[in-house]
Amino acid sequence: MIKKITIFLLGLMLLAPATGAYAAESKITIDMLYLVVSPSEDGSTNMMYMVNYTNTDSEEYKGDGKSEAVLNVTLPEGATNLNFMDAKITSKQTETGFITTDPIPASQTIVLPYSYRMPAGKEINLTFDYSTQLIQVLVPEGMGSIEFQGTKATNQGVFNFEDQKYVGYSVEGIQANQKLTMIYNKDLQPSQNETSQTGGNNTESVVSKQSPAFHNPGHLRMWYQSPLKSFNPHILMIVLAAILIAGISYYSYFRVKTKAAAEKLENDTDEKAFKLLMAKQKTIMDKIIELEENHGNGELSENEYNAKLDAYKQHLVKVKLGLRRFVE
Repeated sequence: MIKKITIFLLGLMLLAPATGAYAAESKITIDMLYLVVSPSEDGSTNMMYMVNYTNTDSEEYKGDGKSEAVLNVTLPEGATNLNFMDAKITSKQTETGFITTDPIPASQTIVLPYSYRMPAGKEINLTFDYSTQLIQVLVPEGMGSIEFQGTKATNQGVFNFEDQKYVGYSVEGIQANQKLTMIYNKDLQPSQNETSQTGGNNTESVVSKQSPAFHNPGHLRMWYQSPLKSFNPHILMIVLAAILIAGISYYSYFRVKTKAAAEKLENDTDEKAFKLLMAKQKTIMDKIIELEENHGNGELSENEYNAKLDAYKQHLVKVKLGLRRFVE
């Protein structure tokens, strides 16, 4: 299953930033945004998001006090069929998108999953209400390509998720309310030697992160009709985040190490520590996948499943913190 993801895939995820600028006037930042873009059966374009919103303040965040909104999400003009993918998060649709009304605890992150559709062949003008560190856009191979305007984007090439290949794009450092234009062409495939593309003179970029949690039949139906239907949506976010962080670590670490002689690398204590952390991360990811399979087969109660999943997540966070010292 997801265990087929290889170290080669990790190496393709190279260009996420180690740090990002926060909007000085806002206590909320988007750490990362995953966006899967694909054609739907009716000819429109599916836009499926997993976004991480972090409260950077030491106090609970309840919004700006001007309305009931805690988080504001602006959708592009022409968006239809909006779906909220986590029934545990209270959300309300507005004229420009939707809002959430649940407070965010101090120094905590919430994952907001949602999707909508856009008319085919139209420019997709995205605006994010908060500063965003990284956008990771995935397009199933053979289902088209994306052109970015108004910002710099990097084509990360093709990588595998189980039996499906994806073309990955990354965009970094978008400021709050900065506009980003995407043009999705399902009939135009990216060239093999394409590595980056730039539109306009603005070199800033957008970042956001999301994780799915589908609870009602309509949402489940939409997920199963998507190119990611083979993945449990609760686990996909964990795996994607781990892949991206591993890619960052590989890129940053070996970029520094290339100057060292090859024969010295095996004896280098940092090299051994790095490899050990990567091995631990892979083991934890495998355990999470195994846990999900056992839960799906009815071998674990809900309490046992949640307890073990929380424990694995805590271990994964510790490993990521260890990897961070090789990047900074």
